[in-house]
Amino acid sequence: MSERTPGFDTLAVHAGAQPDPATGARATPIYQTTSYVFDDADHAASLFGLKAFGNIYTRIMNPTQAVLEERVAALEGGTAALATASGHAAQLLTFHNLMRPGANFIAAKRLYGGSINQFGHAFKNFDWHVRWADPENFDSFESQIDDDTQAIFVESLANPGGTFVDLEKIGDIARRHGLPLIVDNTMASPYLLRPIEHGADIVLHSLTKFMGGHGNSVGGALVDGGTFDWSKSGKYPMLSEPRPEYGGMVLHETFGNFASQSQPAFWACAISVRRSRPSTPSRSLPASRRWRFACSATATMRSKWPNG
Repeated sequence: MSERTPGFDTLAVHAGAQPDPATGARATPIYQTTSYVFDDADHAASLFGLKAFGNIYTRIMNPTQAVLEERVAALEGGTAALATASGHAAQLLTFHNLMRPGANFIAAKRLYGGSINQFGHAFKNFDWHVRWADPENFDSFESQIDDDTQAIFVESLANPGGTFVDLEKIGDIARRHGLPLIVDNTMASPYLLRPIEHGADIVLHSLTKFMGGHGNSVGGALVDGGTFDWSKSGKYPMLSEPRPEYGGMVLHETFGNFASQSQPAFWACAISVRRSRPSTPSRSLPASRRWRFACSATATMRSKWPNG
């Protein structure tokens, strides 16, 4: 029997999950352990040196969180994902990897209010500067790009307001200038739109919204599309230059071709400050199964609005 490509519903239920090897349990366990057993000292050294994949410490990775990360990446059509404590944490970690003091980024001015405050005020403490653009005026993006511009940021579906952004046109602008396009896809969700298929390089989520779905957990996620060459321009030294904390490893060179076309090096700089409790992803996982039906009902209802 030939294998079929899993559809969205299957990915929402099963992506990233495997039966528990010890018990055969179908549901993903909540691993509340802080630490893990190593085979020997050499095995531990390989893990901590990022020379082997595996669990090191729950602040860095956790099997429950890994299932959520794989599921979000699969739903978005990305190559790797990182779960964070909140949507704002996902944004902070994204820009932490890309920015430097004195640098700027272009952002659509129609954003979630918390993002406007984070970009316009909190980021100034790091000497990162936002330049606001009109999402309906593409020249307002391109005309503000200079040598210190590091990225372009938009929401696929603005919160609030509900206006869509032409991702392909803004993606073309980003590519002409060698910049990554970062898209917050929280409100549209991958059921309605997958930004990577329309030019996005990084996709962000507040898992608190549709992914969580019940108002009982806070979380975020960032997804790498595997589409951007982080070494080409030299603008992203955290990814393209030797990292002393990892023995001089160049993260993009080491991880750039993982899983054929993956570029998970983007996450390696973020792992030390990003985690929520292991129980939090367990609330988002079952919600992702029901989320598809809620989005389907919403899409059907919205499609009837123009006809009254």
